[in-house]
Amino acid sequence: MKKIYFLLLVSSMAFAQVTLKITGLPTTTPANATIYMAGTVNTWNPVDPNYIMQPDGSGNLQIVIPQGTGTVSYKFTRGSWPTVEGNATGGFLPDRTFTFTAAPQTINLTIQSWEDLGTGASGTAASNVQILSNSFGIPQLSTTRKIWLYLPPDYATSTKHYPVLYMEDGQNLFDNVTSFSGEWQVDETLNTLFSQGNYGAIVVGIDNGGGERLNEYSPWVNAQYGGGHGDEYAAFLANTLKPYIDANYRTRPEAAMNAVIGSSMGAIISTYAACEYPNAFRKVGNLSPAYWFALSDMNAYINALSPSVLQNHRMYFVCGTNESTSMVPDVNTVKNNLMGKGMTAANTITEFDPAGTHSESFWRTKFGAVYVWLFQNENMLATTSSTYESPKIMQTLSGKIYVEGIPSATDFEIFNMLGKKIKTITLSNGMYEMPDELSKGIYILKSKNDEIESIKLVRN
Repeated sequence: MKKIYFLLLVSSMAFAQVTLKITGLPTTTPANATIYMAGTVNTWNPVDPNYIMQPDGSGNLQIVIPQGTGTVSYKFTRGSWPTVEGNATGGFLPDRTFTFTAAPQTINLTIQSWEDLGTGASGTAASNVQILSNSFGIPQLSTTRKIWLYLPPDYATSTKHYPVLYMEDGQNLFDNVTSFSGEWQVDETLNTLFSQGNYGAIVVGIDNGGGERLNEYSPWVNAQYGGGHGDEYAAFLANTLKPYIDANYRTRPEAAMNAVIGSSMGAIISTYAACEYPNAFRKVGNLSPAYWFALSDMNAYINALSPSVLQNHRMYFVCGTNESTSMVPDVNTVKNNLMGKGMTAANTITEFDPAGTHSESFWRTKFGAVYVWLFQNENMLATTSSTYESPKIMQTLSGKIYVEGIPSATDFEIFNMLGKKIKTITLSNGMYEMPDELSKGIYILKSKNDEIESIKLVRN
């Protein structure tokens, strides 16, 4: 009988409760935020009303997990997975765990950051920089990426609409904590310019993909180093990220008010994105561009563009004269080819700096001048998109149909080379995939009312 009693006692002790106590929160935590525990004990429900952290009367938050067995995995949220807790730098935090023991436990915990709000810690990012998402979806590449967002100092107190800078290598732009070798100080530079009377701009910083950086920043393959996924990445910028930003923030969505800026490999993809999606981006900052990575492919691509497609583009090229033996001639070659497609001398600037190096510290010193020049003389107070001199219909090198300057949706007819009508499609301004019904061959795209010049389509 005593033996049975002893076993029952041990069994009872093995189910002792666990108290989870939050003793520290990041400074970014919103006032009166409701914090939930989500884990294996409640099927990972991020907004379970039975697992709300409660005040303990001493300035902490706690929850008592009833007696149980085994190991429990869990995290804290503010009511959804986008608001889950993060690590010390605002990134992904692996699951927390505890194991039930024979005695009651109290586990003291500190939440270091929220993935959607950043750390609020002692990094160098200004207070008007936030983490838009630590896992923003890139459907074109079946992956996710951390996205930074800089809002001008008067964003919350005005009704202004702002130009937008889409910048590569986001981890190097705002914060020394996340930078590779020093940050660009984009936030400090823009805040200073704003205090001096500059209108202001929104900056969207996209983290690079680490080991995938070379692959994503070049549409073309370098036999030694990789590449080849730049087309998908540029499509993400134009077709996924930009529409999201325009829908959720007070932007100037027209192409003339949107820039892509990058350095080294980031300059390759910035140049390409503005050429491939001229209806989305018309301003480009090319800092120390690594055009050598795919020089012949890039030049072939540019030379295949339709004439005058870049007549409204504006590009700033800057590099150090001693960065490499090919840097200056490569920049000049690409620039001249771009000008052959309509980009004017007035809308092009090239700066070769004898003291320039291939480094964040060099690019930091040039960013302000690049930004100011790209947007100088623009009417920042306009409330409607700019109009175009004449409609443009063309096929991009990647095969898409690009439409610009059409005042309203227009019907187009597609004919084969024998004159037989294959399909009628309706197009507005934007970029379109070739219709699936078309087999390989050459076609003619013609506006139904004959008011727009017909073009040749090639389905490869």
